Amino acid sequence: MQKEGPPLQQLLHRITATPPDFMAEPRIGNKGEVHTVAVVRDLLASKGHAVDIASLSALAGRDVKADRNRLSITLLITWLLADPALTIERERLADILTLLKDDATRLAGYTNARQLFEDLERREELARLTLSKLGLRPAGETVAQAQDRFTSISSLERARLLAASQEAEARARAIREQLAKKAAEESANKWTRE
Repeated sequence: MQKEGPPLQQLLHRITATPPDFMAEPRIGNKGEVHTVAVVRDLLASKGHAVDIASLSALAGRDVKADRNRLSITLLITWLLADPALTIERERLADILTLLKDDATRLAGYTNARQLFEDLERREELARLTLSKLGLRPAGETVAQAQDRFTSISSLERARLLAASQEAEARARAIREQLAKKAAEESANKWTRE
């Protein structure tokens, strides 16, 4: 997020202006209309990157029920990345592939493509996530402001914090149980000695 990118409003507007082709059903097996792998490959080629189909194979869906939302999110991200104000520098290509594969998969676990399109906070999350993968922050924001706002609206960050909180609670519960067991054993030992 060290470099300043385009204004956030520009990206939010681009998401709301997503054409129907990018909102169409992703091709999975012999169902659907849009070949996600081809769209991503075309995007990367338009940004100056030749990527072989094999490296994009993870973007191909195999199960309609399991992959539809993930691929729909990938198509929405691809549309956003196609904005003329965004460039994909060679050193950011791996981050962008992670965004299109892994981050889209994680987002699909918490939201759907329709919400990312319709809900203002989810649109902002998608725009900020995309900017961060490009090493950019919205125009007019400091690094601290951009990071703070992204953290505050990120459903992925909320899920991570919730999981960490649940894990900490489980550890605390285990420690309390061990302490109670130890206290009971010490009490039993005291009674046996007396």
